[in-house]
Amino acid sequence: QVQLVESGGGLVQAGGSLRLSCAASGPTFSNYAMGWFRQAPGKEREFVATISRISRSGFSTYYADSVKGRFTIARDNAKNTLYLQMNSLKPEDTAVYYCAAAFATTIQRTSGGYDYWGQGTQVTVSS
Repeated sequence: QVQLVESGGGLVQAGGSLRLSCAASGPTFSNYAMGWFRQAPGKEREFVATISRISRSGFSTYYADSVKGRFTIARDNAKNTLYLQMNSLKPEDTAVYYCAAAFATTIQRTSGGYDYWGQGTQVTVSS
């Protein structure tokens, strides 16, 4: 079983940056595709970004249109950590951000594809 703990959230002004981290415990973090989701008050949880396992041929990433070009997902398998670098933040990025792990070989774009979830970290962007 994988346990996930997010950190790095906080309050930032519009146009600013934050880097979220997700520390994973348990065996074989490298075998999991990973993702970031977010949920704003009164809204459903939505996909943000995903990254596949790293294989001999490399890895894949995929982003929601709303964050493409501003957010970057990355993983460090040696540290069992997933990251989300968020630049040019907007007030509409305000949400609780969750990391998730999927025992899968490819990227997962929907929440149903994930097996484990963290508890979330709050990101608030002021205008």
